[in-house]
Amino acid sequence: MNIAVVTGATSMIGIATIEACLKNGIKIYAVVHPGSPRISRLPEEQNLSVVECALEHYAALPMKIPEKCDVFYHFAWDGTGFRRNDDLDQQVKNIQYTLAAVRAAGKLGCKKFIGAGSQAEYGLLDIDKIGPSSPTNPIQPYGIAKYAAGKMAMEEAVREDIACVWVRIFSVYGKFDQPETMIRSAMASMKEGKRFLFTEGWQRWDYLYSRDAGEAFYRIGKYDTGEAKIYCLGSGKARPLREYIMKMREVINPKAPIGFGEIPYRKDAVMNLCADISTLQNDTGWKPSVAFEKGIAEILEEDKANI
Repeated sequence: MNIAVVTGATSMIGIATIEACLKNGIKIYAVVHPGSPRISRLPEEQNLSVVECALEHYAALPMKIPEKCDVFYHFAWDGTGFRRNDDLDQQVKNIQYTLAAVRAAGKLGCKKFIGAGSQAEYGLLDIDKIGPSSPTNPIQPYGIAKYAAGKMAMEEAVREDIACVWVRIFSVYGKFDQPETMIRSAMASMKEGKRFLFTEGWQRWDYLYSRDAGEAFYRIGKYDTGEAKIYCLGSGKARPLREYIMKMREVINPKAPIGFGEIPYRKDAVMNLCADISTLQNDTGWKPSVAFEKGIAEILEEDKANI
């Protein structure tokens, strides 16, 4: 892999992937929404070129990128966050955008298309570890759309003669995480010494630091899969959510009050979420390297530096 295209380039995982690729000498075309204020997140590097293109205009990408590329990373997805299940029509459009991205990758001469899937594709699956071959039964629009996008991308990739890799991402956290996530909302409360309200916190969860995620995507791009592949991306280890919260408090503010059990579990709460990363590790040699506490400490330092 010498040249890569990255859509959704200013997302948390998009940035992490770009940083990992640049570190390894890969030239990047970073595709961003026109006029996005997040463009400032991108590093100023000789090997990085910004391409402004809206999702609905991805058919024009081959005219905007002046050379053949090797790998196409597709992270762009319109409609995320806690309201992502409200707009069904928008989620359907995301499937169409994914197909347009595969076609653009074909026209750009890419050998591989790598799409960002989600653990939401599995639905309420209560097993010790969830792997690429685990049963998929998404129950919410976001998960359904991600599952459909992955299946359609693989079909379109066959027509474009491209290897398609679909990466089902579990819980990634990092410096560009959205403010409404559990990690970010808990950090905000703890910094201010406010009481953080939570469930009992016995859900088993799998968190991966964004830098580790970026390294994983770089290695997936580098590895010659030769065929369609599905990977699960997480740390491969799960802890009760209350343990993550207590570790965060140790790093941020040991005196911060936490209200465990003051919010009821949702009826559709996922209680057991751990990625089986063995296939990914065996194929690429990747493994997580950043402990949860270290990741939180790094985010804290970034926040202080940006004040």
